[in-house]
Amino acid sequence: MGQGFTLAGTDPDLPPGRVGEFEKYEMLRPMAEGGKAELFEVRDSIIGRTVALKRLKEKFADDRAEQRRFLREGRITAQLAHPNTVPVYEIGRDEADRVYFTMKRIAGFNLFALLSRIARDDESLIRRFPLSRLLDVCADAALALAYAHSHGVVHRDVKPENIWVGDFGEVVLLDWGVAKVWGYHDPADDEGPGDAESLQRHVEQQAEQHAAERREIERQTEQLRTLTRTGQLLGTPLYMSPEQVLGHKSLDERSDVFAMGIVLYEVLLMVEPFRGADVRATFDNIIHAHPTPPSQYQRPAEVTWPPWRAPPELDAIVMRALEKEPHKRYQSMMELERDLREAARGIDWDAAP
Repeated sequence: MGQGFTLAGTDPDLPPGRVGEFEKYEMLRPMAEGGKAELFEVRDSIIGRTVALKRLKEKFADDRAEQRRFLREGRITAQLAHPNTVPVYEIGRDEADRVYFTMKRIAGFNLFALLSRIARDDESLIRRFPLSRLLDVCADAALALAYAHSHGVVHRDVKPENIWVGDFGEVVLLDWGVAKVWGYHDPADDEGPGDAESLQRHVEQQAEQHAAERREIERQTEQLRTLTRTGQLLGTPLYMSPEQVLGHKSLDERSDVFAMGIVLYEVLLMVEPFRGADVRATFDNIIHAHPTPPSQYQRPAEVTWPPWRAPPELDAIVMRALEKEPHKRYQSMMELERDLREAARGIDWDAAP
């Protein structure tokens, strides 16, 4: 592991008084909204460039725990200076004392929206993003994770929505809001559910929020006939590792490896490997079920997506990433990234179905 982050560099409160230069930003338009934060496209009137501004919602302005989590996200994102992470320009408070940070504005799609449009037979995107290119996208995201792991940071929320594909080929891994710094006891973890029933309620709340985000993506890309069906969206729980489901506090990079295995499976088949009828069934699948290797998956006759077949050369990589026991998985994201690129180079894409 690399030098690692200093805890003092990710968790302190902002100093009292005026911090940042919020007044220089001209609000252009809202971009997205989550449960606790909102994202805007703004113009920096001093430099003259358009940037993205993420701000904690007003109802959390006086919530110190939420402020600390938000600041950690901004600081971790800022310190992860890698080509596949987004540069952060400023952290501060607005006129209503809400914390914010600004970052590079990237035009493009998140991977979930991209797959959704491909599954709707968007010919232009199918040509731009064949399976070989989508595997490169996953490998680039894996590099960002490997870099974070080398600095002692576990993402803990790897999913297609957090992998951004820019209009000019850039790939960025976003949303470090629940990232954990290795070796640091996060009091927020203690605030989470303890017993199984509380965990169920907690995750169902997460799923409800995340399902709303996916429905918004569906609304923006018209009605999907793929990936997910309205009313069955489970959200983030679909990408949890067994150790996350079981409530283990000491997660390491192998939990992110498992989540990346799920992302790869979804890219290959446009099917989530552990989806159940509800959250509890999904959790049971994550802990106990062994999905069919991608190249052996038999899609229903009425399903015409994805517009490719999963190459058998990738089966071993995906299934190793999805091992239930962490010691049987790839032990580092760099190993997974290396094998993925080597396997992709060995595939005859012209002959691939």
